[in-house]
Amino acid sequence: MRKKIRVGVLFGGRSGEHDVSLASAASVIKALDRSKYEVVSIGISREGHWYAAAHSVKSPAEVFKKANRVIPSADPSEPGLAPLGSARGRGKISVDIVFPVLHGTFGEDGTVQGLLELATTPYVGAGVLGSAVGMDKNVMKRLFRDAGLPVVEWVVLLRDEWERESARVRKLIEKEIGYPLFVKPANLGSSVGISKVHNRLELAPALALAASYDRKIIVEKALEAREIECAVLGNDRPEASAPGEVVPVNEFYDYEAKYVKEGSELIIPAKLTAKQTRTVREVAVRAFCSTDCAGLARVDFLLDRPSGKLFLNEINTLPGFTPISMYPKLWEASGLAYPRLLDRLIALGLERHREKKLTRYSYKA
Repeated sequence: MRKKIRVGVLFGGRSGEHDVSLASAASVIKALDRSKYEVVSIGISREGHWYAAAHSVKSPAEVFKKANRVIPSADPSEPGLAPLGSARGRGKISVDIVFPVLHGTFGEDGTVQGLLELATTPYVGAGVLGSAVGMDKNVMKRLFRDAGLPVVEWVVLLRDEWERESARVRKLIEKEIGYPLFVKPANLGSSVGISKVHNRLELAPALALAASYDRKIIVEKALEAREIECAVLGNDRPEASAPGEVVPVNEFYDYEAKYVKEGSELIIPAKLTAKQTRTVREVAVRAFCSTDCAGLARVDFLLDRPSGKLFLNEINTLPGFTPISMYPKLWEASGLAYPRLLDRLIALGLERHREKKLTRYSYKA
């Protein structure tokens, strides 16, 4: 009988997207085929404490109440999760691959990926560089621009700049961008901390909100645009799904429109011309490659209504996996059902790990 793959589903974390992560993890855990996989639930609390349950749990949140605290190992000779305070090696929980379902800071930004790299543990998704780039909207946009991909005008500023030189910063923003505009934390997702600013009166509160989530702030031009999304899957030869369109219940697709308020509409496939569809898919793959992604990503676009021009908005290296999330829905519409999508992602993670093992890390003359 073929041995089951032991998958550690990692969720929670010290991020404003903690609750979204729990919802995504619940869907992944439920959909993993138990004839192929043994599931270990690994939760990171809001305080950064790690918990692990090798037994079945009713929900990810239950892990924090009933599972044992553990310490993740970065030692490649002894990878795994050791119970807090245990003797060396006693009661250790090991996995064959980690499936991070972490969103936002300390999970989607390369930090957890770095820990897993040190432990030489296979994992699903982008590596340290791809994850960090996908999290930092300023670096991401620079790479898109350098790759010849279309991006909306933006400026970046630091929290300290705004606090010390608010008049100069306001003047710069109004000169370079103008109203209406969006203010965003550079390193966060799920539209947390994002504001649409229509005039000068709204600018200071928006900058203060973004600055409360990150030291680096992105200000970009607001377009009258349709929001188009495309899912990418693969490693060195990625492929793109059929595009979808988000019609938000609010003025833009903010956190409330995504996860709280009912009424936002997901249109799959998006109502685009054949040429527009080809362009979206081609640019999505180019964006994926330009940021050194692996495994999966959702690429978000803005289709300007007046001009018909397509702009890259951002890339999400660990997109939502809730029942209403766009990434799995796009692949389902493209012929890849949710359980098969998880199979493919795990296979891609193991493939990338095998490839890394071919790399030499020491010099021999």
